[in-house]
Amino acid sequence: MANVLARMSEPSLIETQRLALRRLTMDDLDALAAIYRDPDVRRYFPEGTLTYEQTKEELEWIIDVYYGEYGFGLWATTHKETHEFIGRCGLLPWTIDGRSEVEVAYLLAKRYWGQGLATEAARAILAYGFEDLELSRLICLIDPANAASVNVAVKIGMSLEREADIDGEPTLVYSTGPASLRAPSQGG
Repeated sequence: MANVLARMSEPSLIETQRLALRRLTMDDLDALAAIYRDPDVRRYFPEGTLTYEQTKEELEWIIDVYYGEYGFGLWATTHKETHEFIGRCGLLPWTIDGRSEVEVAYLLAKRYWGQGLATEAARAILAYGFEDLELSRLICLIDPANAASVNVAVKIGMSLEREADIDGEPTLVYSTGPASLRAPSQGG
């Protein structure tokens, strides 16, 4: 119970109608590992599912490197009504073809798919990136077979920029600039 209370007391960086996003902590390891073990959730990740130890290593990397060096990264995504940890969404720094990029990333537990929550999170993350961090461009890196992620990228105002080979994997690069915040909503 103490872990739940500690997580609930962490301040949210971003809140939407149904979601609260906050920094991940090591207390999130069990919940994140459960999501990362699901082969459907990890279907479009080249490394597939992750073990508990691999999830722990990724979580430590997010906390130490992303938060420590960039001030942002992936965030615990919780359902405001239940306070349940439902995934991790956020901003990921990349260097692609020698250019610094920041990706809007979203991953939710399977039971939360099809409810517009990934789009809700991604829209809020996009706004945070442009308004709070004053970024000039954001991208999404998507496996060409992942139609659901393509739909989210399009709904938040991104357009297909190009097909690329990133870390040896075919990848669709969607991108947008701050003007997408003023574009009409494309559904949710």
